[in-house]
Amino acid sequence: MLRLMKNLFMAVLMVFVSTVCALPALAADKDIVILYTNDIHCGIEDNEGFARLSQYKKDLLTQTPYVALVDAGDAIQGAPIGKLSNGEAIVNIMNTVGYDFAIPGNHEFDYGMKRFLELKDLLACGYYSCNFVDAYGENILPAYKIMSFGTTKIAFIGVTTPETLSSSTPIFFQDGNGNYIYGFGEDKNGQKLYAVLQKVVDEVRTQSVNYVVLVAHLGMEGSVPHWNSETVASNVTGIDVIIDGHSHEENPATLIQNKAGGQTIITQTGSKLKNIGQLTITADGKFSTKLVRGLVNKDAKVQAVIDKEKAAFEKVLQQPLGEALVPLYVNDPVNGKRLVRVQECSIGNLVADAFRAVLNTDIALVNGGGIRKDIPKGIFTYKDILEVLPFGNKCVAKEVKGQQILDALEMSVSALPEESGAFFQVSGLTYTVDATIPTSVVMDERGNFIKVDGAYRVQDVKIAGKPLALDKTYTVAGTSYFLQQGGNGMVMFNLGKLVSDERLTEVDVVLEYVQNHLNARVGEQYHNLSGESRIVIKLP
Repeated sequence: MLRLMKNLFMAVLMVFVSTVCALPALAADKDIVILYTNDIHCGIEDNEGFARLSQYKKDLLTQTPYVALVDAGDAIQGAPIGKLSNGEAIVNIMNTVGYDFAIPGNHEFDYGMKRFLELKDLLACGYYSCNFVDAYGENILPAYKIMSFGTTKIAFIGVTTPETLSSSTPIFFQDGNGNYIYGFGEDKNGQKLYAVLQKVVDEVRTQSVNYVVLVAHLGMEGSVPHWNSETVASNVTGIDVIIDGHSHEENPATLIQNKAGGQTIITQTGSKLKNIGQLTITADGKFSTKLVRGLVNKDAKVQAVIDKEKAAFEKVLQQPLGEALVPLYVNDPVNGKRLVRVQECSIGNLVADAFRAVLNTDIALVNGGGIRKDIPKGIFTYKDILEVLPFGNKCVAKEVKGQQILDALEMSVSALPEESGAFFQVSGLTYTVDATIPTSVVMDERGNFIKVDGAYRVQDVKIAGKPLALDKTYTVAGTSYFLQQGGNGMVMFNLGKLVSDERLTEVDVVLEYVQNHLNARVGEQYHNLSGESRIVIKLP
């Protein structure tokens, strides 16, 4: 397994790292260019931005008539413009840019299944996913699309991570009685997903396609190992390229050998349009991948649509709400690493403290994957807080036993040292994590907690300075996402007694805390990037 030149040449205007391979079939009479994006998360003007992407596509069309644009999921959620429009503003912009193929990532479902199915019809190119099925195993979306470039045919197949059942809101995939009525080919070893993919690859290969491109929201680092793109590539034959998403990695090319001895390229652009991916198939039958950045020119038509969509919400978003006397970090300011998913951090402490204070509980737990952006020093607005907490989850409080808290903490650190959206930021408790102990968390095929079958990594848990009592009842604040709906597999909380229902969103709770508990000034108590040693981690 060879990861090629990942994260190199970041200072240059265009990342021109590529891998070139000979292909068995001849290409079209001119170069075929496939542009790709992933994990845009509403970053409509971030980094390269949609307007520059669109102009780049137009510029390429002056060099070759064979240009397509695809997206590997998680485009419509992650910033206020997505939340306030329930995804429609992003779909409108994508339609103007002119996407040819798109798949749903796990966060395409964050506005609910009904809304996703509406957005599916609004997106001009539609969504594709070969493994998104109903209770009868019938596909909800088309599995693939075959596009012709001159005499060359390319099959684009969509696949969505089975992690979606736990990383989006679980009840969106259930009926009123809690039975799952949608699925993604989930099982405990990945064989079901591999079989679905192999069947679809074999089907498109019978239709005289020259190449197969898997547009995937699977991820590599931090993803469930038997569902990640590397494992899929090694267990499915006939895939030439995997355009990946989900793990937010900048990966020009990784070469994976499949079980038939052939090679598959995996590539991913990062997130929020940090790069534009470009797959080129030349006229002599070779292909390369590269990550493009440093674009300058903008498509005026796309920019006009962006400006129109922004204007609809700008007044409410720009309301000043408080002042940060210190910067609050979700990412390491030096290396950009997402701290909130692997360790205690300052902004995580702020959010958790807000939950505990406003809901008046013993402790608060906040899943790190729900906290998405830093707050710089200075005045912050409603927009800033919505960008920190873009999901719109409702907050609740429950009475739970100490054993449930211990199990939840153990589940939250099971991926360490790799990052996980389930990693908890906490308030009202302290503990240590010995990550040299192999995780013994047992989960079902959907990623839901079953038990801890061995030694606990989480140790020395204290609440209000006193050791955690496993049979004692405590109150815990968090979101309905995991306290009521089993998000991130946290089903151990399902039997807890609800003591405060869904009256406030995460944003409401943080604003209440900042304005009425901190007098609108977030101060020196949050100055330390790594928090206050609420969580002490011993790594291997």
